[in-house]
Amino acid sequence: MEQLILSSENEYAELNGYLADNNICNIFLVCDSAFGFLKIKDYFDELEDLGIEITKFSDFQPNPLYESVEEGVRLFKESGAKLIVAVGGGSAMDVAKCIKLYSNMDPSKNYLEQEIVPNDVALLAVPTTAGTGSEATRFAVIYYDGKKQSVADQSIIPSVVLFDESALETLPLYQKKATMLDALCHAVESYWSVNSNDESKEYSKKAVTGILENLDAYLANDRNANRAMMTAAHYAGKAINITQTTAGHAMCYKLTSLYGVAHGHAAALVDTKLFPYMVSHTDGCVDPRGEEYLKKTFEEIALMLGCNTTDEACAKLQSLFDSLELTVPTAKEEDYAELKTSVNPVRLKNNPVGLTEDVIESLYREILK
Repeated sequence: MEQLILSSENEYAELNGYLADNNICNIFLVCDSAFGFLKIKDYFDELEDLGIEITKFSDFQPNPLYESVEEGVRLFKESGAKLIVAVGGGSAMDVAKCIKLYSNMDPSKNYLEQEIVPNDVALLAVPTTAGTGSEATRFAVIYYDGKKQSVADQSIIPSVVLFDESALETLPLYQKKATMLDALCHAVESYWSVNSNDESKEYSKKAVTGILENLDAYLANDRNANRAMMTAAHYAGKAINITQTTAGHAMCYKLTSLYGVAHGHAAALVDTKLFPYMVSHTDGCVDPRGEEYLKKTFEEIALMLGCNTTDEACAKLQSLFDSLELTVPTAKEEDYAELKTSVNPVRLKNNPVGLTEDVIESLYREILK
């Protein structure tokens, strides 16, 4: 599916055109707590003044609950809206995707247990960070009875994406760094994934190139660089939509919950140690394309990072992380037992080098203080 990509230039002129061309007069707006600080809020206020009906839904938390989605589906149906607009980070996108997905299902039964029947409800995504790439993926995450539920279906990929770089201007510097690292880790992990193909690799290359070329200006809050970073994160999202993530992400989730670091920060902590481990252990290759293919893949990643050798690439990845001056958490001895058993085995299957529990523990010991 080709997504329609809109720009925020000229006071959202392209978005005005999209709404007019599709006779949109009723919008279901899914937004997070940052919405009130964004320029696009004023745009939606003006739409209401012009008589377009907007139902705003923001009753969800950063790790959205099934019950929140359930309520969102009910309100969406009541609203009669033909367009869902998601403005926010990954959680707002997850909620909006699930509302779309479940909107034609039986509300008297658990949505997670029902067969997915794609519908034609339009979903327009407005990402407010340059990181998750959620606006380009078929994945969503919600929590049911305290357990993470992964939802995946091609039909929840937003049909329209609006890149509004002004959303990044008020993003705290730490979040800018962490979300950028998430996009970088998506691109690199996708490239080495056992599920990679020519298309996903092209997306990864575009993502990494965009990130490295615009990094300094992006951190300095340059408008053009902010837009370029959003585009790079989008390409990284398109890459993982094909391949999914690998051990780097599988190992990072517990770091976030144990030490309170942002997701992208945690992913980079892992990948800076995972990459050199894999480079020196290609004999543990589990990619069916073989060890020589994997060595070539790592060499291609090195070139993608602007390096001549894989050793240089590993050093560059670490140097990039160090230059951001992000903390390295301190672990207690008892943390390692919890960490090594927390890893999602499904994501490990996507990793090109096999990792035993002992290896995972040793990597955690390298990652943490």
